[in-house]
Amino acid sequence: MKPITALLLAAGILSPTILPSLAFAATPAETVKTQKTVAPAAAVKVTSVEGITEYRLANGLRVLLFPDASKPTLTTNIVYLVGSRHENYGETGMAHLLEHLLFKPSANFGIKKGTKTPVEVLNSTGAQFNGTTWYDRTNYYATFPANDDNLRQMLALEADRMVNAAIDQNDLWNPTTQKGEMTVVRNEFEMGESNPIRVTSERIQAVAYDWHNYGKSTIGARSDIEQVNIPRLRAFYHKYYQPDNAVLMVAGRFDEAKVLKQINDLFGKIPKPTRVIDATYTAEPVQDGERSVTVRRSGGTQFVGAGYHVAPSGNPEAVAIEVLGEVLTDAPSGRLHKALVETKLASKVEFNSVSNLEPGYNLFGALVPVGGDLDAAQAAMLAVLEDMKSHPVTDAEVARVKQNMHKQIELATSNTARLTIALTESLAAGDWRLFFLQRDQLEKVTAAQVQAAAEKYLKTSNRTLGRFIPTDTPDRTVVPAYADVAPQLAGYTGRAVVAQGEAFDPSPDNIEARTTRFTLPNGLKGALLPKKTKGNTVSVVLKLQLGTEESLRGKAAVGAYTANLLVRGTEQLSRQEVKDKFDQLGTQVNIQGGPEGVTAMLVGKRDNLPAAMELLAQVLQKPALSETEFAELQRERVARAEQDLPEPQPQAINAFRRLLDATPEGHVRHVATLPAELASLKAVTVADVKAFHDAYYGTSNATFSAVGDFDAAALKAQVASLYGNWKAAQPYVRIPVAVKPVSGQKITLETPDKANSVLFAVQPLPLKDDAAVYPALLMANHMLGGGALRSRLADRIRQKEGLSYGVSSQLNVPSREAAGYWMAYAISAPQNTVKVEAALREEIAKVLADGFTEAELVEAKKGWLQSKEVGRTQDTGLARELAGYLAEERTMAYDKSLEAKVSALTLAQVNQGLRDYLKPEAVSIVTAGDFAKVAKDSESGTKATTSK
Repeated sequence: MKPITALLLAAGILSPTILPSLAFAATPAETVKTQKTVAPAAAVKVTSVEGITEYRLANGLRVLLFPDASKPTLTTNIVYLVGSRHENYGETGMAHLLEHLLFKPSANFGIKKGTKTPVEVLNSTGAQFNGTTWYDRTNYYATFPANDDNLRQMLALEADRMVNAAIDQNDLWNPTTQKGEMTVVRNEFEMGESNPIRVTSERIQAVAYDWHNYGKSTIGARSDIEQVNIPRLRAFYHKYYQPDNAVLMVAGRFDEAKVLKQINDLFGKIPKPTRVIDATYTAEPVQDGERSVTVRRSGGTQFVGAGYHVAPSGNPEAVAIEVLGEVLTDAPSGRLHKALVETKLASKVEFNSVSNLEPGYNLFGALVPVGGDLDAAQAAMLAVLEDMKSHPVTDAEVARVKQNMHKQIELATSNTARLTIALTESLAAGDWRLFFLQRDQLEKVTAAQVQAAAEKYLKTSNRTLGRFIPTDTPDRTVVPAYADVAPQLAGYTGRAVVAQGEAFDPSPDNIEARTTRFTLPNGLKGALLPKKTKGNTVSVVLKLQLGTEESLRGKAAVGAYTANLLVRGTEQLSRQEVKDKFDQLGTQVNIQGGPEGVTAMLVGKRDNLPAAMELLAQVLQKPALSETEFAELQRERVARAEQDLPEPQPQAINAFRRLLDATPEGHVRHVATLPAELASLKAVTVADVKAFHDAYYGTSNATFSAVGDFDAAALKAQVASLYGNWKAAQPYVRIPVAVKPVSGQKITLETPDKANSVLFAVQPLPLKDDAAVYPALLMANHMLGGGALRSRLADRIRQKEGLSYGVSSQLNVPSREAAGYWMAYAISAPQNTVKVEAALREEIAKVLADGFTEAELVEAKKGWLQSKEVGRTQDTGLARELAGYLAEERTMAYDKSLEAKVSALTLAQVNQGLRDYLKPEAVSIVTAGDFAKVAKDSESGTKATTSK
């Protein structure tokens, strides 16, 4: 995606006890020559735009500081200007492998005796964190509670692994134990190979590029992943992971002068390397004719895609190109949506706009249902894309897209953590200030500029679809080279800094003290938490509760359709008009639900909240529920269900849910087979939907909450006016939660021609969340499989054995019935599924026999408690929690009590609680994968690949 719409998530942390012993290892002389270390000079201010200030250290490190006291969190994001574009022959996937290895021990984090590893430190705070790799950059980001110790730890970790990462052969692949991170990355590769649409998109891009690395997937080739050369990987690391090739961002609640000095003290010690990073020079030649590729794999939905080379993301044309993509694909106004989805030729259209430093690529696609006419869909798609000259872009189309994009940008700039991570893509495209510059360019873009981009790039000779057809007079496109953004940014200062919010305390006590509750005469309950927020944002949640166990029999599918149709037009407004009005109000709307209830959420600005509330009421109370929109939604849902039929994960999830299902056929919560679910989706009519809305929708048992910047008295009065008299014809009675007491079952599902397999382990637990043992089981699960990257199961199955890219466990316990369950999940290559199950059972047996350690419990408590704190800083999530608590008749006192109980837990209580409730013989296993091929390969003597 382009810099102005690249919005990511983040988090992470370290330990202050490590800081006094920090020492930076010398870089190998054969790779990078360094200058003699001297006391770091003061940082130099480079520029400042809209509250973000850039500094440069003497060793070349660029630092962006973005103070924001409105939330008690900090975000760090370090970006290295290296990605898969910099990989040489035999090195594909190297940048991504390196990202994985930077979570392994470094000199002062895990290698030095008595210190914690990066993953241990990151988990210890309960923060959100990750690393990502793309074509032109790699980044490591973290969001965590704001305090000096946490920030010192995070900065120390990033400084250490910048130059002191081990990049150890045994971490990558231990030839003796035949284990390592290589197989974890390979399993991530296998996960992608199981998605035929993703594979087809990658093949299209690969065919489009003859020489440039943009034609290769960032994950790399399987052979390069398996055979990576550790000396070359170390050389790659030492070349690119240096201060003069990095940008460090810190955002949130902090003292700018103090943190800048701290950064200079830590990172300034790292010598500036004398080596020079040569610019990449491979240039893709002008495409000289349409190209094509066909992929034949198992799958449930057909797909046709068309890709076109375009200008780099930093080029002045980039904004017009992005607007063009939205004009074509946005639903429901997009031209491709109208030509393909509304005509029933396709169930959905897709658009992928990759952000690149060098000439990039745009890909348009259409999902075509099984039995649909793929040729007709292809012809219709190309007619829209490549005949823009006959049907020019209109001012109205451009205005609509600009309005929607402005809304997204406005909301992003009001969220400091989100904006900080989004700047990663702007940096990769040439300069972080592109985010703001292109926002300004968006305001000025015209239909003529968008039309010019369409005519320049969307032409037959520049297209890759699936065929090669020679032509005597090719009409070729010369794509602009690397964009020099300096002239565009000369004298640029940006806009005024967004209005700041209050420094809000997210403790349960303060939230409870600041929250007022009310009940309307019709039964609607409300909770209001007004506070000053950055950008005057406010989050609203309205939850409707519908029906009874008896009245909802056989209505699962129709209830889901009804909820999904609500935002697709009202009695007075079309679907497009509803969308346009929310865009005009700068408000995001999200409505989700099913037969038992609906949750509607708004995120917008204080001044526009009354109008957005009025519009939401119209959407909920007077939806159009039109035949046309219903038919479109039904085709989309049916196509998605058909796509799920052969896939391992949907099959495993369905079997897992059916295993626990305690309801009879016809019950609203009954879990049918995937084919039966598909049949039920096909059977619903629009008349069924209208009847369901007339009978079940109302607010007599609804809950409402708002968190953010709003007038509490006015909002309460408006809620009463809009919803005080809306009553459902059918009464509401809560349906109890039930879980079937299964034990020791084994279900194996065959999914032919799939490179990935899925495993679920599950055991029912007859518990409510007020049980005395519940806090102990929470911590036990956190240590067993709940921690991000660090837990007993992750340590064994991912970190040690290298069998799985994703492994975790969950504890699900309801509040009103003793109907909980524990589950674990892992993916792997089918030939490794047996090993994954064996390792999982061995770890369960080990922890039941030996117990956890005191050190594990201390870290688990700290991480879990701080994750709860971080969660309460998110206004939308807090609003959802307050609305949910109203239905459960709970307050924030529950959170306070639970956190106190967790804090007071002893190791003996946790170990005994797990022993009392988790029984290995009662654990059931569900697996889905191509196990027949594994057996066939074994019988024929073909060795299933489990090592290099």
